[in-house]
Amino acid sequence: MTELEHPTYEVVVVGGGPAGLTTALYTTRLGHRTAVFEKEGGRHAAVTHVHNLLGVSEDVSGAQLAEHGVRQLESYGADFYPDAVDSVRRVGGGGESENAETEDGDGAGVETENENGNGSENENENGDRFRLEAAHATVLADRVVFATGFADRGPEVPGLQQFTGRGLHYCLHCDAYTLGDGSVFVLGHDESAAHVAMTMCNFTDDVDLLLDGHDPEWDAETDAQVRAHPVDRIELGVVSTYPDDESGRDSGRAGREDEPWLGGFEFADGTERDYLGGFAMYGMEYNTGLATDLGCECTDEGALEVDGDFETSVDGVYAVGDVTHGQNQTTIAIGDGAKAGLAIHGELRRYPRSLEDLAADGALDSASVDAEGSDSAVDADPGTLAVPGSADDLRARMRRVRQLETHPGFREPRPGE
Repeated sequence: MTELEHPTYEVVVVGGGPAGLTTALYTTRLGHRTAVFEKEGGRHAAVTHVHNLLGVSEDVSGAQLAEHGVRQLESYGADFYPDAVDSVRRVGGGGESENAETEDGDGAGVETENENGNGSENENENGDRFRLEAAHATVLADRVVFATGFADRGPEVPGLQQFTGRGLHYCLHCDAYTLGDGSVFVLGHDESAAHVAMTMCNFTDDVDLLLDGHDPEWDAETDAQVRAHPVDRIELGVVSTYPDDESGRDSGRAGREDEPWLGGFEFADGTERDYLGGFAMYGMEYNTGLATDLGCECTDEGALEVDGDFETSVDGVYAVGDVTHGQNQTTIAIGDGAKAGLAIHGELRRYPRSLEDLAADGALDSASVDAEGSDSAVDADPGTLAVPGSADDLRARMRRVRQLETHPGFREPRPGE
């Protein structure tokens, strides 16, 4: 298949969490042909209860939120690929870049025409596009957005991972409220674990800091802080877990009997302790491989480095959400996506045109450009401009959507019900 036969988009988002879907929502509704790639089982899809999202019940899971988001996107005209992206390469207007082999071996260009018959003007400053290869699709993009998030480094306690979201948590700002006035553990032995344990004193007077047989890795100042807080430091190794026998019944813990909450831990000396829940603090690994292969720079912490518009160090490549900061917050990710979507639109939109571009288009006499700021009459011919600037099929979708009586997304239950 030649480059010209591959689907071509103005924006392709890699990652279908709240940051990626919001970016795509904005670029799609602002008239840009957009696609999202999301591999099955992303981190946000595993969230059992979405917290701190205004107007959305915590009974909603990450997977349900994403499902509604995808339906919204598709209704507005975006394409969704349930597929994992294997590689992203820069391809030039005359073929592959020097750093990549041409798969078809013919140096095929990627210049295409949009639905109005106009050659695409949305390449980046190098005149290039990007080729994204996934297991079941290959597409071309003028702009690429990485919303690939991070992966938590899980604890080594046998059987603990099965309680993720049901007693085992990773986000203090999301789940501390859930554990208020309960018996809480913090599992870890570095600075972050120590500070989370002390922070939990805002929510309960029963906090255990479990070192799991490791020596603490915090400094002397933090050690003095921990000792001054009512935090019980337990050095014993944690050897096993057990479920809460009352899960889903009268324990006050939400959950079904086939998905029990964590009950507690058994320690190396044979003792057991019950917990309402707690946090595992072992750091994170940012999913930056695809981006760094393109040359995107990272911060000292390992996140992708972006500017105020969420553009990376590589022209035409953006990044949003946790892969840029690891804040682990749905609302922050949504905000990132909205800001990035607006910034990308500002860069891609066809109109308004500059005076120089209008002269090149033949819509404005070059003499008028030279006389900019003067009171001389402007010799203009707007009829030479290809308007509207958005593609025909996307505008047709706009007309259809505004005629719908109901639109995809959460509508029930209504307040008070």
